[in-house]
Amino acid sequence: MAAPRLEFRKVTRCFNVKGRGGGVAEPVVAVTDVSLAIGDGEVVSLIGPSGCGKSTLLTMAAGLDRPNAGEVFVDGHRVEGPNRQVAFMLQKDLLMPWRTILGNIELGLEIRGEPRETRRARAADHLERCRLGKFGHHYPHQLSGGMRQRAALARTLAVDPDVILLDEPFSAVDAQTKMVLQSDFSRAFAQERRTALFITHDLAEAVALSDRVLVMSQRPGTIVREIVVDIPDRANPFARRQSTRMTEYVRELMALLHINEGDH
Repeated sequence: MAAPRLEFRKVTRCFNVKGRGGGVAEPVVAVTDVSLAIGDGEVVSLIGPSGCGKSTLLTMAAGLDRPNAGEVFVDGHRVEGPNRQVAFMLQKDLLMPWRTILGNIELGLEIRGEPRETRRARAADHLERCRLGKFGHHYPHQLSGGMRQRAALARTLAVDPDVILLDEPFSAVDAQTKMVLQSDFSRAFAQERRTALFITHDLAEAVALSDRVLVMSQRPGTIVREIVVDIPDRANPFARRQSTRMTEYVRELMALLHINEGDH
């Protein structure tokens, strides 16, 4: 059996938070005893109440933070710090405004020391794959929010990461653009067999884009339920949303999160 691409083994993370009025710092447990494993080419969504530690898990997977207890592994190797095997995508595209779109896409390769000719060719290839071929010489301010997020995806894929971590990457765009981006991401991840851990507060999005959905508890966050999404064609979230199973899964997730239908 191949090692999981990403694995958490009984991970706990605590922070010292100052008391009221700047008093003595008190320990706050963000996540506790979290164990999960994500296989090659699998997309897993992480949902849970605000403040339950979802983003904390992503920062530890990226090597930007360390657990107080337990271990995180990428491709069977313990994460000791930032590494090239993992790429991070956030709500904001974080494109550099003074660089062209092509220049932004090749930035990660440039940082890694790739020769100019090689990185330019690779960036141009991912520019085409993300349907931005005509916009390589444009600057970020000349593109829509959705196009900028596709450029961020191209930049992420260009460095060929083993694991992609996504923290609500569609939350800053309108509903129509969000559905287009979901389709773009799903197709790219399926075609290139990417492994991803995806944070979202949108329950339908979690079901439409994922192989599995992991549900976290209130803080201190821990995994309380795993739901395997038994709907075909993960590469086509539009089709998935038409499935009668979609409503069943969303209702199950709402019940687990104690969400009333009128509040959703």
